[in-house]
Amino acid sequence: MASPHYFIAIPIPPSFQSLFSTWQKQLREHVSYKQWPHQEDLHITLKFLGPVADTKIQSVTELLKPIEKINAFSVKVGNLGSFGNQINPRVLWAGVEVNKGLLELYNKVEEALSHVGFSKENRPYRPHITLAKKWTGVPFKTSIDELAEKFKEKYAFDVDHVVIYKIHPEKSPKYEEIAIFKLKRGDLAGSIN
Repeated sequence: MASPHYFIAIPIPPSFQSLFSTWQKQLREHVSYKQWPHQEDLHITLKFLGPVADTKIQSVTELLKPIEKINAFSVKVGNLGSFGNQINPRVLWAGVEVNKGLLELYNKVEEALSHVGFSKENRPYRPHITLAKKWTGVPFKTSIDELAEKFKEKYAFDVDHVVIYKIHPEKSPKYEEIAIFKLKRGDLAGSIN
């Protein structure tokens, strides 16, 4: 039997799950995709691990414990964007602004996992929250540029923990929390939740 797939991510607070679920409902009127992630599955990926044996996931958990020394930080999200061809992009997402805290966390995760055989990502980090993927082939009623004009609000929330998720492809929601790493609570002045 194949090993389950895992990834490491920043979960989205419930109020933001609701917000982006509303975006998804509004977007469905304009674009056609096969997959619209369940609102509880919305997240910011730090590292996709793919199939990992149960024994190795223990090592991953141990190696990630030092990220708990990183200070919690605030991150801005919003602005609709896409990956792929602008006429029929393969993924629609809400953007995530890269800042010092997020970059430090990403680099620490990459570094830690390189010690158990996960190769470091060689592309620049493009954090995002996937709203829809796998275009159906049905032409869009509204262009991506026009939609981006409607969904350009930005919001901020505090990032105070990171999760290892196990993927259950046949379920909805499909991501199960396996381990949680709490970041250090410092002064988060000016952050919004």
